Amino acid sequence: MRVALLAGGTGGAKLAAGMQEEIGADLAVIANTADDIEALGVHVSPDPDLITYWLSGEIDEERGWGLRDDSFTVFDRLTKLGAPSWFGLSDRDLAACLYRRQFLEEGGRLTDAQAQIARALGVEARVLPMCEAPVRTKVLTAAGSRALQEYLIVDRGEPEVHGVELEGIEVAEPSAEALEALRWAEAIVIGPSNPVISIGPILATPGMTEAIAASNAPVVAVSPFVAGQVVKGPTERFMQALGRPSTAAGVASLYAGLIDAMVVDDGDPDPPPAEIPTLAVPTLMEGAAGRARLARVVLDYAASLTEA
Repeated sequence: MRVALLAGGTGGAKLAAGMQEEIGADLAVIANTADDIEALGVHVSPDPDLITYWLSGEIDEERGWGLRDDSFTVFDRLTKLGAPSWFGLSDRDLAACLYRRQFLEEGGRLTDAQAQIARALGVEARVLPMCEAPVRTKVLTAAGSRALQEYLIVDRGEPEVHGVELEGIEVAEPSAEALEALRWAEAIVIGPSNPVISIGPILATPGMTEAIAASNAPVVAVSPFVAGQVVKGPTERFMQALGRPSTAAGVASLYAGLIDAMVVDDGDPDPPPAEIPTLAVPTLMEGAAGRARLARVVLDYAASLTEA
């Protein structure tokens, strides 16, 4: 089965890794780029890189981000010389960002840079930035507007969220590769990433939801809630800012009219969305076996919707 997976943070990246184990090169991951940031003189693409590192097997699984057994020699020297210390990059991660910056400065595309990084690291699946135009997520708090990475790292995700703005989204458009992946897909899956700051920017890209709606493939969302809780990240704060409950049904309401079905955790105490079919299964992805197991469940469920 050919699959287009929309993903941002850890949950979507882990599902991508499981799906790659199942279908290999028949997976295309459309990745959020509204987290991108210029830092330490390089262009950082946190979500595409996180997905790439999960797919390459280099991720630090204990932390859920960063590269396993990497050092911070260059970053430590940069901060000693006076560079800002709040946004850390390990050495191998910094190398990818240096390559991306040079690629872009020479007139290359973000999509092509990510493709080369993924190929070089032995990734089978395609990792496709959602667009080429710069889009940046701004978090609105009582203290004013904060860039997303500053909110997550400097503020530790603690201030109450009053809203979210996507700077530059109005002039963005899906990359040609992302649109082709949606046309090519036999199933479209919305991963269990933060629905507001990870999936939200992808769907907000002008033309993206229209391309998904135009596909004949079933669209299946995977809830980020496990036993009523988010495994990682400040999803509840962002759901509250939109006036939605922090439940699978609340997430489904953000995708209303777009998804055909949803996979929810069988230990979730809250009722599932009533307006679409749901499949309740264990969704916690523990280890490679857990990631592959959930991926197979989602793939089989999408196939059953196609047959119906």
